[in-house]
Amino acid sequence: MRHTRAHTANRRSHHGLKVARFVACKDCGTQHLMHRVCLKCGKYRGRLVVDVLKKTVKAAKKAEARKEAKKEAAKPETKKRGATK
Repeated sequence: MRHTRAHTANRRSHHGLKVARFVACKDCGTQHLMHRVCLKCGKYRGRLVVDVLKKTVKAAKKAEARKEAKKEAAKPETKKRGATK
């Protein structure tokens, strides 16, 4: 059966996007999404849920390792003299 424009629009009236709601963290004061862990301090409702310091240290170590690997790959390989067939 054919759906008229009015009935289709009535059905789709609930499909609108909602604006993200932010609240201030009680511990550090930064803005974060409601009902989610604060990305700055890692706390949710006063409890430490994510160890942010551990994550940043791990990310820094990984970035340093990536940087070292890139340096090693960029070095031209030197051929040894006198080792010819």
